Amino acid sequence: MSMASAPDDLSGQTACAGTRSPLRHFLRTETGSAAVLVTAALVALLWANAAPTGYASFWETHLSVGIGTHGLSLSLREWINSGLMALFFFVVGLEARREFDMGELRDRRRLALPLAAGISGMAVPVALFLAVNAGHSSVHGWGAAMSTDTAFALGMLAVVGHRLPSGLRIFLLTITVVDDFVALGVITVAYSEHVDVPALLVAVAVFGVVLLVRALGVRRGLVYALPALVAWVALLESGVDPVVIGLAMGLITYAYPAARADLEHATGLFRMFREQPTPELARSAQAGLASAISPNDRLQGLYHPWTSYLVVPLFALANTGIRLDADQLARAFTSPVTLGILLAFVVGKPLGVLGASALAYGVSRGRVRPPVGWGAVAAGGALAGTGFTVSLLIATLAFRGTQLADAKIGILSALVGSFLISRLLTAVLAVLPRRLRQRALLGDAETLVDLAVPVDPDRDHVRGPRHAPVTVVEYGDYECPYCGQAEPVVRELLGDFGDVRYVWRHLPLTDVHVHAQLAAEAAEAAAAQGRYWEMHDLLLSHQGELRLGHLRTYADALGLDAERFDRDLRSHRGAARIAEDVESADLSQVAGTPTFFVNGRRHHGAYDIGSLSAAVRAARERASIGVRGGVVRGGNASRGGGVERTV
Repeated sequence: MSMASAPDDLSGQTACAGTRSPLRHFLRTETGSAAVLVTAALVALLWANAAPTGYASFWETHLSVGIGTHGLSLSLREWINSGLMALFFFVVGLEARREFDMGELRDRRRLALPLAAGISGMAVPVALFLAVNAGHSSVHGWGAAMSTDTAFALGMLAVVGHRLPSGLRIFLLTITVVDDFVALGVITVAYSEHVDVPALLVAVAVFGVVLLVRALGVRRGLVYALPALVAWVALLESGVDPVVIGLAMGLITYAYPAARADLEHATGLFRMFREQPTPELARSAQAGLASAISPNDRLQGLYHPWTSYLVVPLFALANTGIRLDADQLARAFTSPVTLGILLAFVVGKPLGVLGASALAYGVSRGRVRPPVGWGAVAAGGALAGTGFTVSLLIATLAFRGTQLADAKIGILSALVGSFLISRLLTAVLAVLPRRLRQRALLGDAETLVDLAVPVDPDRDHVRGPRHAPVTVVEYGDYECPYCGQAEPVVRELLGDFGDVRYVWRHLPLTDVHVHAQLAAEAAEAAAAQGRYWEMHDLLLSHQGELRLGHLRTYADALGLDAERFDRDLRSHRGAARIAEDVESADLSQVAGTPTFFVNGRRHHGAYDIGSLSAAVRAARERASIGVRGGVVRGGNASRGGGVERTV
């Protein structure tokens, strides 16, 4: 493919599979949906104040679904709170499982701190709520004062946290997953009345069938959807909030990176269909493509936009509407319900998160420490005070009438308070001296390194200072048009930063680029004569001309020994070296080109000069305060093919 036909998007990639980070996509979707969520809440408030009777009667309208003599009749609000919200918690479970299988938590040692911070970040707010409501009938509503809303927390982080480290997003997300998991347990135990034991046992038995089906390796979604629906109905009949089945189904859904062998198989199936487009081969190609991607990735891509942009906003629309007038507000802010919830989120959440992190650090004598600096942890604790979705859900279960209105006012007020406190903390961090600010934001915890095989200056092809503090590694393919697009960006990066070294590692995608392997061997043949980078530049600038005759022309232009060059190509002298690079790519879970690593951490998203420069600056700051690399985990843990080493 010539450069003229390459697209202009500097986030594209030639891939045996999509290597776009599921976590990054999740974060962008959550932050984007925060605006929709705020809009829905405001519409609910306007509706409830403009037409209070119409608002209440609309959501109390009953909708019945039945088959023969059997059926369910629930109000619209109940269908949303117990039905659609099960889908929301399903997506939460999917993301928790993905983090556990592929994300930061694949290093199990990193689970302890967010687990402790998540639990403490719930326990301290509950204690404050109980203290304020002691002796009042509202004390039983303590569950409404503990749960962080993921969409609002990450949305606010996007607004106030442009100077905060990216690791805070992952830390905060992990805390909210723990938060949601515990909150569902609280709903099940504390806010489920008159439990029907036989119906509950039916739900447990059906879920056992689901686990058996998963153990047998069945991948068809319908086989799981039908039992999940039966379990949901059984839980509803039992008196236990049925949203718990959503989280459970998400948590059992495997996540794993696409294996290159599976992707190459899918490519072969597609080529067979291209040559003979029959319905049978179409189904085979479709099945091959689907099997290359983990069920977790496919389901998250399918359902996450619906939950973010429809389910949660509908929940807000159905539950946020309350009358707001001077008398109502005056009464609410003297109510222990409002004050308890406000104090719990605005004060209790930051204290709980920061206190648990400090306690874990002290008890472990520094072995357990947050992935970011203490200033960033404090800002994250303040952002964790954004309770909304689950808090409203519990409030509707725990309160009625005036107390429910007071709880809603407290939850909405806490959103504003948490935003102001987090904004104040980031402003304070911004005025600190540079060195102190870096330490407060980044900390000194070991980073989780994604690059399985460390850079060896004596073996790797290095451009730039040999012992630079920042290393950019690119896995590339000389026939990949996106690698050609990235080349001038890399050159500009090296020109802007004098302390960066650049490493190219071969990943010829031979199933889609027929000349890539030969071009890589030509580069190695040139390297044997000390002219690797000159050949590298020629290959990337002539991506549509990589046949043997073209390669000989480039060798002549560089003044190489033509006979030796031909002999090296015919004997495939560089093939072993290229295979080593490909193996290191597999260990680092690289499935497409170009893929960049900055100081061992995978660079996600676009590779324009702005994005790569930001990643280099962050890596340089971490290097300047002595942050070390941590555990490398390569391969596919869920398939048992991993390696582990320390760098």
